[in-house]
Amino acid sequence: MEVLRDRKVIVLTGASDGIGAAAARRLHADGHTVVVVGRSAEKTRAIAKELEVDSHVADFTRLDDVERLADELLAAYPRIDVLANNAGGVFGVRTKTVDGFEKTFQVNHLAPFLLTRRLLARLIASRASVLQTSSTVRFAKRIDLDDLDHDRDYDPVHAYGASKLENILFTSELHRRHHADGLSAASFYPGNVLTNFASDTTSSIMRTVRFFGTKPVLGKLLLSTPEQGADQIVWLAEGSPEGGDWRSGAYYYKRKDVEPKNPQAVDADLARRLWVRSEELLAGRLSDIDIDTGTDTDAGTGTGF
Repeated sequence: MEVLRDRKVIVLTGASDGIGAAAARRLHADGHTVVVVGRSAEKTRAIAKELEVDSHVADFTRLDDVERLADELLAAYPRIDVLANNAGGVFGVRTKTVDGFEKTFQVNHLAPFLLTRRLLARLIASRASVLQTSSTVRFAKRIDLDDLDHDRDYDPVHAYGASKLENILFTSELHRRHHADGLSAASFYPGNVLTNFASDTTSSIMRTVRFFGTKPVLGKLLLSTPEQGADQIVWLAEGSPEGGDWRSGAYYYKRKDVEPKNPQAVDADLARRLWVRSEELLAGRLSDIDIDTGTDTDAGTGTGF
């Protein structure tokens, strides 16, 4: 049995179901302070009640919810040791959110980007780890920074693949900008996990995968359990680059530092330009924090406290 080095404050989004809920259970059992965040009030509060932990409800299709969530977390937790950006999904017919962005792009990339940026000073002060649940990105098509909403080329699988590639690029740029400040970041592929993920998609590919997952023999061959998928979150959350457990800025699969099977994922210039473009799209929501450091412009201390 592994010895737990530190008791950590761990904020976990997408924690009301699937690998997020499984990770929350394991991290709580290991003695950490787990904060569960989910879209469904009923499911999120059920997990929180089961574990007797704090919970916050936020719908990532509404950026006002993301800002409110950031404010609640800053007010409640003087220290945040791990932010696990695990919420996400693949959807069906192309729709725009109330904020005017394509739903997949907003939920999977723009919302966690905004949450991380608004928490950045607190995360730096805590020498935190920021974790991104990504995917294989093997089949992700080229990202077009001038068409992140997929106005010209939308299909559910392409939009999902692009957003998961954006998660990896965000991680590498977050590492480049802030690892010297004490922040660490990693992205990972949890494997093909049988959960309620993609339950409302119209994608024939995703529906086929879910169909096979309902077959006992094929399901075990093709898909992992939520508990198996959660292992990567738990391992990264409980470890740290400072302890020599993993490397900041890297992409992981089955606890191994691997190179994503997509050349765009290791394009440092693309990562930088995606960060800049994301800030441009969120400029009105980042106006009260310093663009370079994420600290409050009026605070002057760089701590965000």
